[in-house]
Amino acid sequence: MSSTDGLTPAQARLAALNRLKAKNKLAAAPAAASGSGAHPYVHKLAAVPSNARDMVQQQQTAEASAPLPRDSRLGKYFEYDLSKLHNSRGGFLTVDDLEGDRIKSVVELAREKQREKQLMREGEEPAIFPDSSPRCSECGSLEIDHQFLKVFDVKVCNKCKKEKPEKYSLLTKTECKEVSLGSAARAHTQDYLLTDPELRDTDLLPHLLKPNPHAASYSNMMLFLRFQVEEVAWNKWGGEEGLDAEWTRREDMKKRKREEKFESGLRDLRKRTRNNLFQRRQEAEHVHEFVDADEVMDENGDVKQVQVCACGAEQEVEVF
Repeated sequence: MSSTDGLTPAQARLAALNRLKAKNKLAAAPAAASGSGAHPYVHKLAAVPSNARDMVQQQQTAEASAPLPRDSRLGKYFEYDLSKLHNSRGGFLTVDDLEGDRIKSVVELAREKQREKQLMREGEEPAIFPDSSPRCSECGSLEIDHQFLKVFDVKVCNKCKKEKPEKYSLLTKTECKEVSLGSAARAHTQDYLLTDPELRDTDLLPHLLKPNPHAASYSNMMLFLRFQVEEVAWNKWGGEEGLDAEWTRREDMKKRKREEKFESGLRDLRKRTRNNLFQRRQEAEHVHEFVDADEVMDENGDVKQVQVCACGAEQEVEVF
């Protein structure tokens, strides 16, 4: 009776497969033993260094390959091997930042943004199409100031700006408002009596922002184009004559208020002076304070009662 009697076909097939694996394993064991020069089932001790120098080198090699010990004072943390990390561009850098196989650094990206802002400030490229490119409204030149075109919507070249400062010069916010100066000084400052809401309305008066030259921490300067400010002021006050009349009225009002304030202070001063004079007169009045009467004998030998004051005054009294 064979050993496979009583087994199902599946069990017999599994037993035959296991027997074949065992035979292959036994056949491969002598070949491995002949290559190493030892019996496969004999436990071999680790190689022991022959001298102290080899032992120290072996220890240093083992310490270098061993992972660093975790510091319990730092708490729980995760260790990452940066050499095995792969940049999947899932952070702030995108595929557009690639130049071939190299990703742009943060410094390069910042420089590119700075160059873009500088180009926006300086304007566009020079005009190359004479028919479609904008021209200066004064001389027809193609070399216009693109900053004026973007901010003030005015087509003018740098040459015309310098030749016509009475039209294209820039005014500060203080010059557009009321300035408390005399009529002679007003001819140079030319204040237009505009209010803050009017100056902040970009639809009414566009303005150019520039850093404050007095200090970097101060607010930016608001610069306005002169002829645009004049148009708004003429429309508000009815022309240059109306602006002069309003300026004269305000100056007269200021002068009248100063005079009223001076008269009020003068009246107050007179009142205080009058009160002080009355008080000094009251203090200057002397009141006799007599002490108790003393008996004094006169030239005739009569005895009489006399009261004497500290200032030397005397008065005779009668005692009943």
